Amino acid sequence: MSSFKHNIGLLKALLVRIPLILKTLFLHEVHMSPVSGKQDLRTELTVAIIRSFMTFSHSITKMQQNSMRDPGIKGPMWVSKVVLPQPEFDVRDAVLRAIEDLKMGDETFDIPAIGSVEAEWTGYRSGVGKSTAQPDLSEAEKYRELKKESSSDTTILFFHGGAYFLMDPCTHRVPVAHLSRLTGSPVLSVRYRLAPQNPFPAALVDALTAYLSLIHPPPGALHDPVPARKIVIAGDSAGGNLSLVLLQTLLTLQRASRSINFHGKEVPIELPAGVATVSPWCDISRAMPSIIHNAKFDYLDLPAHTREDVVESKPFTPIPFPADAAWPVSPPRSDMYVNAKTVLHPLVSPLAASPELWKGAPPIFISTGEESLTDEGLITARRLHEAGVPVVAEQFEGMPHCHGFIMMSTPASKRFFKTMSEFCRNAGTGSVTPTGNLTYLGFKLRSTREISLEKISNVSDEEVEERLQRSAKWRLDGEIEMLKSSREWARL
Repeated sequence: MSSFKHNIGLLKALLVRIPLILKTLFLHEVHMSPVSGKQDLRTELTVAIIRSFMTFSHSITKMQQNSMRDPGIKGPMWVSKVVLPQPEFDVRDAVLRAIEDLKMGDETFDIPAIGSVEAEWTGYRSGVGKSTAQPDLSEAEKYRELKKESSSDTTILFFHGGAYFLMDPCTHRVPVAHLSRLTGSPVLSVRYRLAPQNPFPAALVDALTAYLSLIHPPPGALHDPVPARKIVIAGDSAGGNLSLVLLQTLLTLQRASRSINFHGKEVPIELPAGVATVSPWCDISRAMPSIIHNAKFDYLDLPAHTREDVVESKPFTPIPFPADAAWPVSPPRSDMYVNAKTVLHPLVSPLAASPELWKGAPPIFISTGEESLTDEGLITARRLHEAGVPVVAEQFEGMPHCHGFIMMSTPASKRFFKTMSEFCRNAGTGSVTPTGNLTYLGFKLRSTREISLEKISNVSDEEVEERLQRSAKWRLDGEIEMLKSSREWARL
């Protein structure tokens, strides 16, 4: 019944958007669309429809509930739900030490609780149709069936996207199962804590707990130990951010020669085989030019307060979601995920990490479209390359945020999955061979060219720093004003 109601609701939502669909069709056909020559009709319609749903009319709690609605488990996938038990406080304390080691000023953050972490083992299930339900087996039995169909000894640790406050492993099952099919690897998809209820660094603590749980299975775990050199960390959007900052946390702890007490054992810090990111959100401050310049290609149509002229003339205010129990918080902050003072910390915004901090990192894959987050992903790739990190990077002309995941039957998506799966397989065998170039794939894959990683962005390091600092200051000034208003209100 709930599925029927959901389908009826979706149909009603699409009927309301018939004028938008007709307008998009007309402009595309008469070649008057602002994206003509870079997006085909399917892509343009997909972007227009998704963008129309990106409104601020619902409360954060309602948006979270809608985005985390479980579609059920059916089709060519195995899913085994697990709970990774709560470790010692040492895991959280290790994250706090890494934050302190990388501090650049007086950054502030909430100290999170430590707890168990829910996750889903996801894998490909052969020989079934798209509507075939998963059999009524125990979670342990489903995991054993999943492992039987996994041909690789590499495991993928996956973090979903959703701007750190939306989505769930259940929303990413289809692309994750497809990635498992192409790589032969089982995937552990993590249900990390979401903001604003659990701001930075709660998600990072959960990510480290999941990573250590793979290498050192806690009591009762379904899996055998997975060597770090056989783990590829992966994620899309905010999950790409979490993948990169988890790696940066491991690098920081390793530089300090630190170990962690994990379920009664002192375990060393080991680096994974690689990190694979899809449209990674590398700049929480949203300061790079592509936020504005590429908006026409993307459904991440950010609100007007990101315009540069507004930065100069008006104080920063958060996106005006209807108030509820989750948001706004008290004391107020400018961002759901992090305090304004901390927005440029390297474990918040990977773009803010200097090249030196990436030295010694394993191979990293970055795939992006011509989207709002393009600049930050490409500049991060440039900095990784400068640090000597093996980088495999690609960009798809005219394609929106996470296009490979949302339009899986398209040629561009198939090409994306081919490259990402090849990277994951090669990382697991230690055979990634970077070229020093970014592969730029033209409209409809009609052309391909290689661009030196040193020249993939016209935004200089000096401009990057200036933009980051200006955006961070704008947010901090706005947060200070909100705090003042909150105190004034409290006195009344």
